[in-house]
Amino acid sequence: MGRRVPAVSRALDILELFLDGDGTLSAPEITRRLQLPRTTVHELVTTLAARSYLVPVPEQPGRYRLGVRTYQLGSRYAEQLDLAAEGQQVARAVAETCGETVHVAVLEEADVIYIAKVDSTHAVRMVSAAGRRLPAHCTAVGKMLLASLPPRELAERLPAGGELPGMTPNSITSPEALRAALDEIRERGFASEQRESNPDVSCVAGPVRNRTGRVVAALSISVPMIRWSADRQEELAALAVRGAAQLSERLGHHAG
Repeated sequence: MGRRVPAVSRALDILELFLDGDGTLSAPEITRRLQLPRTTVHELVTTLAARSYLVPVPEQPGRYRLGVRTYQLGSRYAEQLDLAAEGQQVARAVAETCGETVHVAVLEEADVIYIAKVDSTHAVRMVSAAGRRLPAHCTAVGKMLLASLPPRELAERLPAGGELPGMTPNSITSPEALRAALDEIRERGFASEQRESNPDVSCVAGPVRNRTGRVVAALSISVPMIRWSADRQEELAALAVRGAAQLSERLGHHAG
């Protein structure tokens, strides 16, 4: 383990004080309860307030309460918990329908992280695990998620020049080719990849939306090439999109 940073620990100690009582505190109260120097508390509170982790209480000068950033972090944590649990249930139902391996994944920087997985019932199947991390542009789930990003955010996650890392000879390594592929994904509403992350496996994926309509995950179906065909891709793509829509409904999304 790395060394703990005292200033960060003290800032977190301050935030955790607000879990008790009526949820409001003054700097002198924080100083007394944590036995910290007054100047240190003043600097930490000022910094937390500047970042919206704390906000002044209206009509109570000198007192603070938790700010909107703590709510946003808590909401994201709860969303991820719900997504993993609900995703596992939907993935199981989809896997029972098609007999293939089903994943649910989220985007983290330029990678995807698998948060739910149900194995194929076939003897020949994809070997993977929840928690695995892969380059987004090499996977169907990742391309689905990248295609759902606003242009500016997509540009921030992809290199301006040079090649993208590949996992197989079929991986897309050109940023221009990837952008063209993402345009196609937006038009047809699902993503696919053929032996781009695994030389023996192809996948299709659909978008998972939260209650606000934002794409927060993707659901994919992975198939060994011995069971892959154009007709099978079309059939499984429709199933992946339906499964993703079912998961979206569980997260509170209602299609218009």
